[in-house]
Amino acid sequence: MELAELMTLRPEPGAGLLLTVTGRCPLHCAHCSTAATMAADEPDADRLRAFVSTFTPAEHPSVLMMTGGEPLLRPELVTDLAATARAAGTRTALLTGAFFVGRADHGAGHLTSGAGPLPAPVPESVPVPERIWRAVTSVDHFSVSLDAFHEREVDRRSVFGLIRRVLDAGVATSFHLVGAGPDDPYLADVTTDIRRTFGDRVPMLVNSLRRVGRAASWAAANTALPGAAAPDPERALPCSMAAWPVVAADGTVVACCNQRVVDRRPAPRHLTLGHIATDDWQSVAVRARTSPVLRMIRTVGPAHLLHRYGSAEQAAARPDYCAGCRALGDHPEALAAASAAASGPVGALLDRYAARGQVEAGAATLVRRHGCAPYADLVDLPGARR
Repeated sequence: MELAELMTLRPEPGAGLLLTVTGRCPLHCAHCSTAATMAADEPDADRLRAFVSTFTPAEHPSVLMMTGGEPLLRPELVTDLAATARAAGTRTALLTGAFFVGRADHGAGHLTSGAGPLPAPVPESVPVPERIWRAVTSVDHFSVSLDAFHEREVDRRSVFGLIRRVLDAGVATSFHLVGAGPDDPYLADVTTDIRRTFGDRVPMLVNSLRRVGRAASWAAANTALPGAAAPDPERALPCSMAAWPVVAADGTVVACCNQRVVDRRPAPRHLTLGHIATDDWQSVAVRARTSPVLRMIRTVGPAHLLHRYGSAEQAAARPDYCAGCRALGDHPEALAAASAAASGPVGALLDRYAARGQVEAGAATLVRRHGCAPYADLVDLPGARR
């Protein structure tokens, strides 16, 4: 499963499930959106297994995306979840920080040319603990986070060697990259290096730094979610990020991947879908697909919803797109109007229409809005298509 296909499915309600395997992570990246540490929470393993076992051939997400924290701290669990999901027809993806390849000295800069130092060679073989390798090769898509912060703890050439080994094993791969913005020289350097090393075989999802997690205390004000600040409330701006349920580290299932929704408790009621201790996949999926409020968020967006059914003053008081969505619970008149407008077959039709338009626009269009726009086309490279 290639990155472009995964991203194209992102606006489809219930097409995917984002699952926090653990909130723990051994790395200390200054920009971490979850502020993960080795002391963080993680869902009960048996509850995760039981929840994924409720996938059936008739009712299952198309994609299970396993993330963290660092999911490969629990490699046996990843392997089990991938096998259980596949038995029901669900493909799996995993995002890791590749902590297990660590630092290495591959002679960086020991080669020279007329233009100066050449990149260090990529190792032909990178040792990976067997239990982690079983987990890596159990999934349908393997992605590694790489950025200036990760590179302080994990060597880039070792990561490249890992990606080469995973490609040789027949597993689709990608990079998740983060930089300070379109003009960040790091992004220009790392994307060029990846293309130089792998050609167009390994696509990239490039994002800009956001003021959440550890970065909230130091990131510049202009690093807010791209395209989300100060939306025009008179214009419909659908939210595709409210399409896939998210299992948080405490087992709560929420409707949105915004880190403040995933991490903070209580989560807004209109963005809460259940808990893995008491709910199965079918119950969560039905709530995600049929909630009138979520349908309206996915169809017109929270700012337009508040502007249309609340007041212009209320909409203006919530200039941030995601903050406005989280605060919808403070406006019962908007929630009531959403329920009246989007219940039943009409609401389902509007939801499908909005999702179809975003799916047809393609993965790069989605990334231009939610990621770092100048690099959006790297999400779909021809050499990665099968």
